[in-house]
Amino acid sequence: MAIIEVANLSKSYGELNVLKHMTFEVEKKDVVAVIGPSGSGKSTMLRSLIHLEQINGGTIRVTGEALVQDGVYAKPADIKRITSRMGMVFQHFNLFPHLTVRENLELAPRIVKGESADDFRKRSMALLDKVGLSARASEYPAKLSGGQKQRVAIARALMMNPEILLFDEPTSALDPELTGEVMQVMKNLAEEHMTMIVVTHEMGFAREVANRVMFMDKGEIVESGHPQQLFTNPQHERTKAFLNLG
Repeated sequence: MAIIEVANLSKSYGELNVLKHMTFEVEKKDVVAVIGPSGSGKSTMLRSLIHLEQINGGTIRVTGEALVQDGVYAKPADIKRITSRMGMVFQHFNLFPHLTVRENLELAPRIVKGESADDFRKRSMALLDKVGLSARASEYPAKLSGGQKQRVAIARALMMNPEILLFDEPTSALDPELTGEVMQVMKNLAEEHMTMIVVTHEMGFAREVANRVMFMDKGEIVESGHPQQLFTNPQHERTKAFLNLG
């Protein structure tokens, strides 16, 4: 069974149709790269999956449960429970500047999970070690590079033990020399079979790490397929033009 099922997803701002009847599924352990020109609706689609945007029509099911069914949302308690299965990594890190690196990781589980301080302390340090930043646990975000901040943001998303990770342009705010360290963490997660949906302009990541690529334009999925097929033999003229293969 698909871990995420989306059917006829529609989103409008007044007269502007941002998402137009999008339908797709994501299987457990998939790494789906979402590519396309700016303004094509990629981030809006991603944010809709975790209820940071409210859709106008369609269905979103996560692990078989409806977050929204034919445009009607689940009850607030159910929305909270369903969206807790997903973690989100944003373009601009969204770390709390007044909290240390470790405190940034521990804030949400401290509020939500009700587990002991020892438990989430062990987990936060293990996750910081996983992203290569255990030595920076007591520092504040202002002392970190952009790449380090984004690695902290990934570790923070993992603190809640999500089944799915959503990434919204995770490297677009970084200098090119810092992109590699973030991409390596994401590659490691893919190798550990984390289900991921990644909105990205990094074609190398889409080609090498994703097992499926979705090309979006003007609020629609124009083409979707295996990276090898999509990058070497795209079927649609809009895809060819975007990849400069026309």
